[in-house]
Amino acid sequence: MFTGMKTITLAVATAAALLSGCATVGTDFQAPANVADATFRHAPTSDAARLPQNWWSVFGDATLDRLEQQALRDSPTVQAAAQRLLQAEAQLGVTRASERPQLNVSTGISNARTSANTSQGLALGNRSISGNNYSVGTAFSYELDLLGRVRRAVEAADAQALAAQADRDGVMLVLTSQVATTYWQLRGLDAEFAILQDALATRRETEQLVTARFDAGLSNELDTSRARIERANAEADLEEVQRQRNALEHGLAVLLGTSPSTPVLPVVASATLPQPPAIPVGLPASLLGQRPDLAASVATLKAANAQVGVAEGAFYPSVSLTGNFGFASESLSDIVKGGSRQFSAGPLALSLPILDGGRNKANLASAQARYAEAQANHRERLLTALREVEDALSDVQQKARQGKVQGTSREAAQRAYLVARARYERGLSTYLDVTDAQRSSLAADRAGVQIGTQRLLAAVAVARALGAGWQPEGALAQLTPPATAAR
Repeated sequence: MFTGMKTITLAVATAAALLSGCATVGTDFQAPANVADATFRHAPTSDAARLPQNWWSVFGDATLDRLEQQALRDSPTVQAAAQRLLQAEAQLGVTRASERPQLNVSTGISNARTSANTSQGLALGNRSISGNNYSVGTAFSYELDLLGRVRRAVEAADAQALAAQADRDGVMLVLTSQVATTYWQLRGLDAEFAILQDALATRRETEQLVTARFDAGLSNELDTSRARIERANAEADLEEVQRQRNALEHGLAVLLGTSPSTPVLPVVASATLPQPPAIPVGLPASLLGQRPDLAASVATLKAANAQVGVAEGAFYPSVSLTGNFGFASESLSDIVKGGSRQFSAGPLALSLPILDGGRNKANLASAQARYAEAQANHRERLLTALREVEDALSDVQQKARQGKVQGTSREAAQRAYLVARARYERGLSTYLDVTDAQRSSLAADRAGVQIGTQRLLAAVAVARALGAGWQPEGALAQLTPPATAAR
């Protein structure tokens, strides 16, 4: 009997090896066509350098570095994404188990009594059979993946795990860019706060001057009221900036994984902002290897392609081999004796769908439609990525030009205020001229800070749109092409 079982097993294994080498259901995955290897429309001429993985370090700000590291360590969003990756990897292990033989060990004990009045009992002379039964044995089962249906299922699960890995990296990229954006918005408000504090001090000084002139009979009550109004407006503007800063700091605390009640960033009393760093751009074709969302899209496309093969495999025969070996005895002391041995080889079962009411055909059509949808979604994501880069690069260019023009306006407004105040103190003009000049100078100073903040935010947007230094690892690196050097 053992010889027969070995012969059957060897024959089946040989047939499986031959058939599996002949064909595999479905088609092998081919990466989607990349974009043309041209330059971005608004990209400056630069070398082929790319951002480091800790891309925020290009700003050279130690506080930003600390906040980014804290966010990556403590953010519940990143932790949830990591758990989704673990789920996908565990599901891959479940699917891969289908490729391997299954072997189970079982033991049992039972007590039974048959009826003496059944046909079997009558044949035994109105006797019943009763007693204990002890058993121990193993059961073997294995699906012969002749046409690669199981291999396609494993391929799909593997691609889904790669997509989960890229999604996790994408969550980290979005988080770090949100932290950087919120940080520079806070620093911009700090700069506005410093400007408003200086303006408030100036307005208080001016109010004292106007009041003194009024007391000396050199001015009128209207000028005093105007000075008081301007001082109160500056105080109100300070409160509004503080309100905006509080909301941003609360949001930053959540990004860092801490309570919004916890102060996370003290006010920096400085009216100046750093210049934005130059971000290396590269070529449009490099986006597939630099953005995790595009890498996840390609992995999802590969999984959908493999699922088409799984659906096709349902049309073909499935072959499975089962067997068992063990011992059974009425007495536990005789359980391992030769006479208690029992085994079986087979059946070598072949299952071929004949009539399924169109289920397999519908499943195949559904899988093909999902693959076509994944292709369309990938093209949309790629175009969206290109638009995001172009938008960010355009913002960098236009904000730089706007900053230069606005700098001229700010200098002229400051000069106009000095002239208006000097003329008022000499009695050559009214206080209304001073008020208008003050408002223009303050608006120009605040606009300069706001444009400086927007330039920093535009640099963050460029880094995020380019993938912010992301580098695929392991199998994900093989799925996504490397970044193309700029010419």
